[in-house]
Amino acid sequence: MSLPQHPFADNMMKHLFTPPGEQALSTVMALRPLLAFDFDGTLAPIVARPDDARVSAAIAQQLRQLATVLPVAIVTGRSVADVTPRLGFQPHYVVGNHGAEDPLDPSPPHLSPSLDALRLRLADAGPALAAAGVSIEDKGYSLALHYRLARDRDQAEATIESLMRFLEPGLEAFGGKCVVNVVDRTAPDKGVAVARLVERSGASAAVFVGDDLNDESVFVRAPAHWLTVRIGRDDPRSRAAYFLDGHAEMALFLGMMLNALAQP
Repeated sequence: MSLPQHPFADNMMKHLFTPPGEQALSTVMALRPLLAFDFDGTLAPIVARPDDARVSAAIAQQLRQLATVLPVAIVTGRSVADVTPRLGFQPHYVVGNHGAEDPLDPSPPHLSPSLDALRLRLADAGPALAAAGVSIEDKGYSLALHYRLARDRDQAEATIESLMRFLEPGLEAFGGKCVVNVVDRTAPDKGVAVARLVERSGASAAVFVGDDLNDESVFVRAPAHWLTVRIGRDDPRSRAAYFLDGHAEMALFLGMMLNALAQP
C-alpha cells in the first residue's frame, strides 16, 4: 500500500552479538543508562490477537532485576492502561500512544480535534472496515486499524488506504506490522519521549530496543553514546545501530546486561 514510509538512508546495522556490539553494550552499561523498551515484538512476541500479548515470566524476572539497579521504561504504541498489566513487573516509567501519553508529564493532555473528526468518519465506515476484516482500536491519543486477522490482507490494506487518502489536517498515518496507526503530528513521538525520560531519570545515556517504524524516531534522535537495537534485520533502512535476529534473542540480551552490571 502507498502509506508514507520513512525515507532513511541505508545504515548497515550490525548484529549485537558480535565483538563490536558486545563492546558497545559494555561501554553504555558503564554509563548507568536508562533502559527503554518497546512492547509488541520486543518484550512480547507478535501474536495474532493483540489482547493475548504478554511478557514471559522469564523476561519479566530479568527486567525486574534490572529495575533494581537502573531506571527501566516501557515506551509503546499501546495505551498505558492496556500495556501495564501485560508486563509482569513494575518499570519506573510507562509511556504510551507512541510517546503522546506520559502519566508523569505535568502539562495538560494532548487533545486532537482532528482525531475526533477521524473517529466520526471511521464510525461511518464501520461496516466496510468490518467486512474487510479491519478492527479499530481507539487509544485516546491515537487510533490503530488492525488487519492481521483479515482473510484478504491486500483488500484490508486497500480499504484502509482509501480512508487515509484524505486524512484530516494535522494527522499522520504510518504503517506497522499488520496495522496502520494514526497520530496527531504535534504530539510527542517516541524519540521525544525517550529523550525526556533520560533527562527525568538523571541518566547520562540510554539503551533503547524496538522493532517497528514508530521506533525509528528514537533511532534517529539517539546521540552516539546511546545504544539502539532493532528486533529483526528485515529493514536495511533502519537507523538503529545494532539488531537482534528476533524476539527469541531478548532473554540473552537482557542476561548480558545483567552480567555487565555484575562486573566490578
